[in-house]
Amino acid sequence: MAYDDPEDHCRHTGTAGVTRRTVVGAMIASAASVAAPALGAELAPAVKEGTLRFGLTPVFLSNDLEVLDELQGYLSEATQQEVQLVTQRTYQEVTALLVSGNLEAAWICGYPYMKYRNELEVVASPVWRGKPLYQSYLIVAADRAATSFEDCMGDIHAFSDPDSNSGYLVTKAYLSERHVSEERFFRKSFFTYGHRNVIRAVASGLAQSGSVDGYVWEVMLETEPELVGRTRILVKSQWHGFPPVAAARRLTQTPMFTSIQNALLDMDGHPVGRSVLQRLRLDSFIVPPNESYDSIAANMEVVRRLG
Repeated sequence: MAYDDPEDHCRHTGTAGVTRRTVVGAMIASAASVAAPALGAELAPAVKEGTLRFGLTPVFLSNDLEVLDELQGYLSEATQQEVQLVTQRTYQEVTALLVSGNLEAAWICGYPYMKYRNELEVVASPVWRGKPLYQSYLIVAADRAATSFEDCMGDIHAFSDPDSNSGYLVTKAYLSERHVSEERFFRKSFFTYGHRNVIRAVASGLAQSGSVDGYVWEVMLETEPELVGRTRILVKSQWHGFPPVAAARRLTQTPMFTSIQNALLDMDGHPVGRSVLQRLRLDSFIVPPNESYDSIAANMEVVRRLG
């Protein structure tokens, strides 16, 4: 929930030609093939004054419309404001809206948060299995004999998004530490623009390995065991700060920021809030320790120096 600063939704790495890249992207993402906007672009639809615009990225398990309805209803009641949920295909799009002031808050990934940490502030972070932390998983087919990351050399590899920590940056850091580029290590690689899609790609054999959010993989193992059971975890990363809800730093001292933060922190004490958390397999929200995202910053530095 990363993707290092691509400009094109349909960007793929590897040696395949344009036609091949387009076909693979269409098979996996099934989304519009327009170029991602530059930060500062105004994409949010017009809303009436006072509406709280809350952005969601592919880190959010948003295929369940009931979850979205409950989340919207809870936030509206807790903040006493009309709430509009804004979903986008890529992390870059949501980050652009957040930084430009076209969203009041968004659930983003730790990687874009650290990239724009001078402009963004964490509102709250989810607690999953007792900790505000998660891991990146490198997955392969369940019946594959691979035993280490090195066994993935020559693979067709599925990444989630060029701005995803778990779905790109962690693996990019693995490669940088080995002084090899993704183009040289993998036979081909592509972005699926969704952690679910990474799992589907590996499970179906479209990709031989993939980089995925461990939280998403674990939740889908419960909800879609037949699909996820066709994959297995080959490598687990160190623990990283869970993808946070963030807001533009200029909002930090405003009633809007406080209202959103209190709504999230109080979520586990409200029946509808608890229902949303249960559906998402989360415990609660907290204000995370300042050092929560230091490991992501460290990977960014590894990629900068060695990548």
